[in-house]
Amino acid sequence: MNLFEALVNAMRLPELRNKILFTGGILVAFRLFANVAVPGASQSALASLFNNQALLGLLDLFSGGGLSRFSVVAMGMNPYINATIIMQLMTVISERIKEISKEGEMGRRRITRWSRYLTVVLGAGQAYGFTVLFQNTTPSILGPLDWFQRLQIVLVLTAGTVMLMWFGELITEYGIGNGVSLIIFAGIIGRGPQGVAAVFAAANPSGGGLAAYVPFIIFGLVALLMTAVIIEVQQAVRKIPIQSAQRTVGLKQVQSRASFLPLRVNHAGVIPIIFAISVMFLPTIVANYFTGAPPDTWYYKAAAWVRGNFSPTTSNLGMAVTYNALYFAFTFGFTYFYTAITFDVNEVADNLKRYSSFIPGIRPGRPTADYLAAVMNRVTFAGATFLGFITVILPIATAKISGINTQSMYLGGTAILIVVGVALDTMKQLQTQLVMRQYRGFIR
Repeated sequence: MNLFEALVNAMRLPELRNKILFTGGILVAFRLFANVAVPGASQSALASLFNNQALLGLLDLFSGGGLSRFSVVAMGMNPYINATIIMQLMTVISERIKEISKEGEMGRRRITRWSRYLTVVLGAGQAYGFTVLFQNTTPSILGPLDWFQRLQIVLVLTAGTVMLMWFGELITEYGIGNGVSLIIFAGIIGRGPQGVAAVFAAANPSGGGLAAYVPFIIFGLVALLMTAVIIEVQQAVRKIPIQSAQRTVGLKQVQSRASFLPLRVNHAGVIPIIFAISVMFLPTIVANYFTGAPPDTWYYKAAAWVRGNFSPTTSNLGMAVTYNALYFAFTFGFTYFYTAITFDVNEVADNLKRYSSFIPGIRPGRPTADYLAAVMNRVTFAGATFLGFITVILPIATAKISGINTQSMYLGGTAILIVVGVALDTMKQLQTQLVMRQYRGFIR
């Protein structure tokens, strides 16, 4: 069943139709807020800044174009995503939080509530950072502000993030799919025409004949090919055979059966990319705080050098190679890091032993955990290499092959990865809902 067929079948069922319409309504509201700019922001100065800062373009990708307009939802879901990731890390670092996370529904609610509080704190800090950044740009985007005006902007941007967090939770509870992922998905789709137009303009700036469209055609073919590759990798799993022993449950005898444990190649999704973007953008954020420093100081010169050279599109060849190598390394490393946090081999081995299941040829307990860790390391290597290729190598290679060198090129691989991943997950959830209702109707 493809996505179109699943949507047609879902629209025939009142309950699923209401879920789909509710989700669509929330996403439309998000796109409307993404076009409501903060008063006083110079749109021409914003356009000049984003044309020269590829990293800001990556952050703008996750906000659906809200950051490039400095709208009320300029920060998008980034503070909420970072807060959720931090709470996941805390379940590994803190034994107390780990115990709370295992307390079922009540524990999950407590962790969610703490994530919301942390979102507000991170959102306020990020809003202040963007306000200072946009004040110190040349030309200035916000102009001179007193403390009250700055506080107003911070409150508006923080409230926009909290509103998007609420939208995402509403979609997850009452709609179809994961709310946070769908909001990011809607933002990327909303920016799609603008990105394609930028690539088209870069490919054919003079409006020439048919030969001038060849770079754009090459870009389109590469995009289609990479979409197919991403779909295959996103669905790829390493199947570990599992054998369940015969056991007694109550008064019933449960026969032994064979199954498998699926290990996803890209287990971490796009989280490592978000981590890497945050780390790579940090020097630029710090450098912009020293824009107003005395010109003869060393930190002013260092900050000016960072602003001019620490970018994937810099004209300094050596710095461009260093930057992209660091970006690849961070993406690769964070893939291993996040996979190790979210996939606990010891916990999986304990669960298999508890349910009288085992991997053929591997003893239960510690040997099973060691075997799973070895297999997961090899699988994660493929997934980490894939993410680094999509985010770093693919844009550079496509720019060289097609001759198109534009900032949109550096966002294409990440955008396709997110769109394909969210579409596949949403389709699976929709198909699951359809199957559940078919069984329910059969039982009745």
